[in-house]
Amino acid sequence: MSSNLSRILDSVDPFIGTAATDLPAAQGLAASWWWPKAQVGNTHPGACYPLGMVSACACSGAYPTGYGLYGISTEGAPTPMYDDYLASGFTHFQQSGTGAIRKYYNYFRVTPMIEPLDALGNRWKLEEEEASPGYYAATLENGIRCELTVGAKTAVHRYTFPESSSSRVVLDFSYGGLAIEHGTTVPLRAGIESLGQGCAQGTVVMEGIPLSVYIDTDAPGWRQLVWYDRRRVDGGTRLDFDYIRRTTLRPFGLMFMGPTRAGQVVEIRMGFSMRGTEQARRNLEQALPGEAGFDQALADTREAWSDYFSQVEVQGGTGERRQVFATSLYHSLIKPCFAQDESPFWPSKGPFVFDIATMWDMYKTQFPLLTALNPAKGADMMEAIVRIAEEEGNLPIGYRMARGSDRFFRQASALAHTVLADGFQLGLEGPEWDWALVHMQDDLRRGYGEDYTERGIVHPISHTLDLATGYWCTAIIARGLGDLRLADELEAKSRHWINAFGPDGLLRDSSFYEGGRWNYSFRLLHDMASRIELAGGDKEFTSILDRFFGFGADPVVQLGTPPFGTEFAIGLDLDRFEGLNNEPDMEAPWAYHYAGRPDRTAEIVHAALSYQFGTGRGGLPGNDDSGALSSWYVWASLGLFPVAGQNLFLVNAPAFAEAQLRFGGNDFEVVTTGHVEAGIGEDARGYPPQYVQSARFNGKPLDQSFITGNQLHGGGRLEIELGAEPSDWATKTRPPSASDRTDLARDAGARFQEFLP
Repeated sequence: MSSNLSRILDSVDPFIGTAATDLPAAQGLAASWWWPKAQVGNTHPGACYPLGMVSACACSGAYPTGYGLYGISTEGAPTPMYDDYLASGFTHFQQSGTGAIRKYYNYFRVTPMIEPLDALGNRWKLEEEEASPGYYAATLENGIRCELTVGAKTAVHRYTFPESSSSRVVLDFSYGGLAIEHGTTVPLRAGIESLGQGCAQGTVVMEGIPLSVYIDTDAPGWRQLVWYDRRRVDGGTRLDFDYIRRTTLRPFGLMFMGPTRAGQVVEIRMGFSMRGTEQARRNLEQALPGEAGFDQALADTREAWSDYFSQVEVQGGTGERRQVFATSLYHSLIKPCFAQDESPFWPSKGPFVFDIATMWDMYKTQFPLLTALNPAKGADMMEAIVRIAEEEGNLPIGYRMARGSDRFFRQASALAHTVLADGFQLGLEGPEWDWALVHMQDDLRRGYGEDYTERGIVHPISHTLDLATGYWCTAIIARGLGDLRLADELEAKSRHWINAFGPDGLLRDSSFYEGGRWNYSFRLLHDMASRIELAGGDKEFTSILDRFFGFGADPVVQLGTPPFGTEFAIGLDLDRFEGLNNEPDMEAPWAYHYAGRPDRTAEIVHAALSYQFGTGRGGLPGNDDSGALSSWYVWASLGLFPVAGQNLFLVNAPAFAEAQLRFGGNDFEVVTTGHVEAGIGEDARGYPPQYVQSARFNGKPLDQSFITGNQLHGGGRLEIELGAEPSDWATKTRPPSASDRTDLARDAGARFQEFLP
């Protein structure tokens, strides 16, 4: 590991986003943006393996990850549940940065204690917290030092005890979920067995998932036993529950106990599987063979994180900006969870991916980043998505570790189509593309799709845009596979997006999920040229965007803690950009590129990077949404932005002087001249945005504001000259639109060829 890489990895702060938003007062353009949604990142600082199946963290039962202070929050500043950071133990399988997704995990709670078993469930104050990639530690107020690390399918707990005549490590198999109303999880069935010699195993069925664990502890001489309803089952070695009801549930689990001298260390090694205890044991033994324990597990996980961080190196930037960037990259790689050969629903081997918990956000920024950094993982994800459709009947809108949990069509439709279209155009191997095409066609008629087919428009109106995009993406694959007739039919239906817009250049009145028609009106459609003409042309479209982003508007006052007064209605009436607090807005700044105004994009992105993200627990403007928001920050800082489903990356002024990237397995370099370092928050004052003056790609002039995904993945050198004033760069040649194509260029790749340098 280079010293530069080590510095970047070590600057990650997993505590960013774990508390209510606490950013310096925004200045200039950013001061006019109004944020209605919950002002908290909803992340956790627990130990995570990159894209791994397992995480481990202190658990207070707070919303939504189990860590922290807050109850459920949907608008404004979150309301605390607790006065301090507390933990009743340490749980596994946390979400990351989500909102109200209704599946909260936190299974297999492990609690080190010197108190009687009756105290199980108490919450101890957390002191001396530490966190870094793959590592979390804290000291409980009873004096026990607690350290956690994880592998892809394993966890290791290390506890350092004070002197005690009766110390214990208690594993609660009955606990799950959160300490909020309707937040608990009740196991349906369970079985636990103490195997002797520090070993035990068990399975619980939570949310329809048979989740198994194999446990190995290094505490020689300690007793081990099962317990039920906070009472030891003396002489018992197993518990079996064939059917548990919420009204009959009593706590149950395993316990290791014995005397400790001051400073005595006990390690608990845990292997997990969704396919039984035998596979859980194999997973543990494969990851940590022989006597390998905590130190080896942590070293392996740090190496896995280093492999990813070695692919994204930046030069320049203040310490705070680099810390936010590094932490954003870290948060981008926690989800989704890859669990090879672990599907509990179908018996065959192969990729299995879950915790695609907020696909309506992840598909825009996070999936393109994952696929760029690890194309094989991206291909596995696509193969898993197609397999979900094959086995369960639909392409997922989201997918979590729960049976039947995601028939969630309120937020969006046909999102997997964008991911698959990008993968196909990149030439990724893994999915059977002809089979994927079959499922993509079928899926377009599910949910709101039937009405779309019959009437060419559906409400909520944003689903009209989703489905139109889905038809376009499906047509790309059909044409690439040689089915030209089908591609023409699909493309014809993809033009129905036009029915969603009214004469004012905005979406028609409708119901909207977590937003309004202004938020959803500026997504990057596959035919932006026609969409701009619909609004009256470049000037009129730019004028509408300027109003949305608050150019020339007065500063606004953000919401405080609920309940609200008139300020909420006043804020909604602004119809204003919500400053990365709300995900439908994430791609809107780049809509200016299509109207020949990349200077406006530069101004908005500069303001967002300067004032919407910061260091410390309150450093995120809103939910991280499984890493989608953090991925936005990574792309924006690099001066790039993916247009999902179109194999396209828009170019903007980077926030760093240089970046060396390993994308698609090849080296991609971003180099600037004229770059001026700017800080964040208070340190951003006095630093106006910079604008692209000219660009070159692989030594040739780049007169347009984009490159293709194939160019990005193929490697190269992007040189960008920056200046203090807007220029005419990329004002004439626009990013490609569906209506730009001719009948002679009707394959998925040819539509970009005329724009290549």
